[in-house]
Parts: sequence; C-alpha cells; structure tokens
Amino acid sequence: MPIASTIWQQVKYLPKGRPFSSRRFAALGSHSAVGKAIAQLVSTGELERITRGIYMRPKISPYVGSVRPSALAVIRVIAKRNHETIQVHGAEAVRAFHLSTQMQTQPVLYTSGSSREIRVGALTIRLQHVSPEKLQHAGTKVGLALVALFYIGRKGVNPTSVKRIKSELTLVELNQLAACKMPAWMSKALAGPPPA
Repeated sequence: MPIASTIWQQVKYLPKGRPFSSRRFAALGSHSAVGKAIAQLVSTGELERITRGIYMRPKISPYVGSVRPSALAVIRVIAKRNHETIQVHGAEAVRAFHLSTQMQTQPVLYTSGSSREIRVGALTIRLQHVSPEKLQHAGTKVGLALVALFYIGRKGVNPTSVKRIKSELTLVELNQLAACKMPAWMSKALAGPPPA
C-alpha cells in the first residue's frame, strides 16, 4: 500500500480541524517519502497544511468557510512533538487573575525549548525559554498562579494581589502551589492565611 494511502487510513478518522504532526508517520518511511505522501494529500485537498510539519483534515463551515484550529492548539501539538513544556506568559496569567487589563500585543508563551517565533496563519507567536521553576504545573491553575507571581515580582507583590490569586484556587491547589519550588520572597508572600 502506498504511504499516502496508509497515512490517509490513519488520519481519516481524526476530527476535522484537529492539528497533528507529520512526525506521527515517521515509522512509515523516510522523512522525504512521508513528506511527499503528505504533500500529495494536501494537493488533493484531503489534508491542509497549518504551519511547517503541522497538518489537519480541512474543516469547512457554511458560515465562515475554512475553520482553522486555535494558535494555542497548534503550539500544543508542536510542543508535544518536540517534547517541550509550554506555559502561559506571566502577563497573561496576571490578566487571568484580574490583576491587570493589559493585553499582549504579540502572543508569548513560556517554553522549556529554545526561544523562537512560530507563524500560524497570520499570527506570529513567540516562545520564550524560561527556567524550569516557571514551568511547574504547566497548563493548570496552579501553574498560572505561579507564573503570575513571578511576573508581578518581589517589588510588585502585595497582600491584595496574593489574596486575589489565592481566592481563585482550591485548598488542594493552594497546597500544590505552596509545594512548588519558588524564591523565598514568594513563599513568604503566600504564607498568609487562605481567604475565608
């Protein structure tokens, strides 16, 4: 069976619009052969290229036409493919806890991988390499709270901001946050009593 047919047999049951990496087919042949097979599926309209090495089954809406996955969904596939951890940027975390209304002009995410920019459609997303301390509990509310505190910083943290962050966390999440590796100033700021 040709590689293109084998690939199609594997992806035809994936939900339309869900991004996937071409590396999932590495066992089917050489990088060049897999690339040519995927290019053939793209040319016939069976697959759509989102960005380098990331594809999807086309999803069409009668109202808006082609529907693309979110940039974050694409970045998650890239991170998984590269065995990277990604986390929301501190500025976005602060906004999520309603401590700021400022929005990022360019989407930025923290990563365990190298710093770089990835283009997804018309959007450019910057991945910024950070220390493992900022990637603890990535993708959870605990991780969000941690990067918010790192972003606020020693000089910016105050009882009001700590109370606001703590009020959004469950007791289990507060215990997980307290167990994270963090600077002494952050640990001291969190040591106050949980919200009533």
